[in-house]
Amino acid sequence: MLFPTFSFAVFFITVFYLHWWLVGFPRLRKWLLLAGSLFFYGFWSWKFAGMLVASAVLNHLVAVYLDRLTDAHARKRVMIFAVAANLSTLGFFKYTRFLTVDIVLPLIRPLFVWTGHADLLIGGVDTILPLIDEIVLPVGISFFTFQAMSYVLDVYWRKIPPARSVLDFANYLAFFPQLVAGPIVRASDLLPQMEHMPTRQVALQAPRATMLILMGLFKKMIIANWLSSHLADPVFANPAAYSSWDILLGVYGYTLQIYCDFSAYSDIAIGVALLMGYHFPINFNAPYFAVTLQEFWRRWHISLSTWLRDYLYIPLGGSKQGIWRTRINLFLTFLLGGLWHGAGWTFILWGAFHGMYLSLERMARSSLGLPEKPSSTTTWPLAIIGRIWIFHVVAFSWILFRSQDMETVRTILSGLVGCDYGVSQLISTQTVAMLVVGYSVQWMDGDRLCRFWEKSERVPVAVLAVLAAFLLIVILALAPQGVMPFIYFQF
Repeated sequence: MLFPTFSFAVFFITVFYLHWWLVGFPRLRKWLLLAGSLFFYGFWSWKFAGMLVASAVLNHLVAVYLDRLTDAHARKRVMIFAVAANLSTLGFFKYTRFLTVDIVLPLIRPLFVWTGHADLLIGGVDTILPLIDEIVLPVGISFFTFQAMSYVLDVYWRKIPPARSVLDFANYLAFFPQLVAGPIVRASDLLPQMEHMPTRQVALQAPRATMLILMGLFKKMIIANWLSSHLADPVFANPAAYSSWDILLGVYGYTLQIYCDFSAYSDIAIGVALLMGYHFPINFNAPYFAVTLQEFWRRWHISLSTWLRDYLYIPLGGSKQGIWRTRINLFLTFLLGGLWHGAGWTFILWGAFHGMYLSLERMARSSLGLPEKPSSTTTWPLAIIGRIWIFHVVAFSWILFRSQDMETVRTILSGLVGCDYGVSQLISTQTVAMLVVGYSVQWMDGDRLCRFWEKSERVPVAVLAVLAAFLLIVILALAPQGVMPFIYFQF
């Protein structure tokens, strides 16, 4: 079920009304919320809704058992079992084909040829591949798996107690606004809100939620969809057919499309949760305004970058075990972060690139006597140069992320360096306008949006309502027919 659809509107109105109508019946209210979340997820596939429930039950039981154990070795074994169970499930659905076709088969093929049994290998492949092709990747499995693991690990480290009941934990894991594409909300943030659901005494912040939802719809339905259909998709589908200018426009288009698309989902998720009385942390904070790549990752998909920091980078040793170990930890963290995004060499290379660049960036800033984090007193010319540079570093890394295979990557890079800057098929006033708007909407991101909202509280509600209605009319008038799935649904 997609956010900007009539079916979701009917679903949300129903759940919203019942959620607040049953305030006096907290137990029934919790069951209603879980049923609504499972219906939302099961709208795509009921069998995977059952898998979501199984994940909630298993991880909660493990967390409760961990909390009762006192023996350190026993607790560690149980934690390893839980992490392995979660990763095995994720690995089966997401990485079976990649491991089989791209890693195992290339390794064993020379052996079968050398021993004269190539026919056996061909027969085995013909048997196995149809079975692998039947494996369907559950929507959002990476997100709820990471949430489940963080819950178990936090209980293991005694940062939080286990949930009061499996019902509370299931509501935390399956909460529909963030279920299929994040943010990856920590148990320490959302679980207490599920245990003590919001009452009518809680200020709903409905105007702020409405503006978040409308801003998300604008970014997704107007900007991201246009950039996708007019720039990114045509260029990445057949880069050889375009000039260097058009390939560059396609890269810029996808750079802004993925930001507008994913931040739109986060905006809508945060707004929808606010209307239900729940609070999520921000997930984007103007990432393309970053001056360094490290700063970019503090602003982009914040819930994932902090998850990787707290549950992978720091347990590996972080930056406390010397310069070279720090570089290795950074590289491994982003390598696995790339693999998390997708089962393919392009994603692995994308993660490796970011890990290598971050290590080199730290080394370069240290050798130049610059602070690890950009200073707020940096002069504006240097800040602008830094922003332009990092924007292009990230933009060209997206080539790996977006391309279907390495041949597409090679064709795009060849087109960019081939100096075929002839007549452009894609350049137009509308193209430039959409790219500028796509970049500029960052002014309404994260901290800036919070400051804007604090100022707007002095504006009469009637004025805000007119502005909201006007924005909705613009969205409905300019949005193309049909709704494209959010990019991060595939992860």
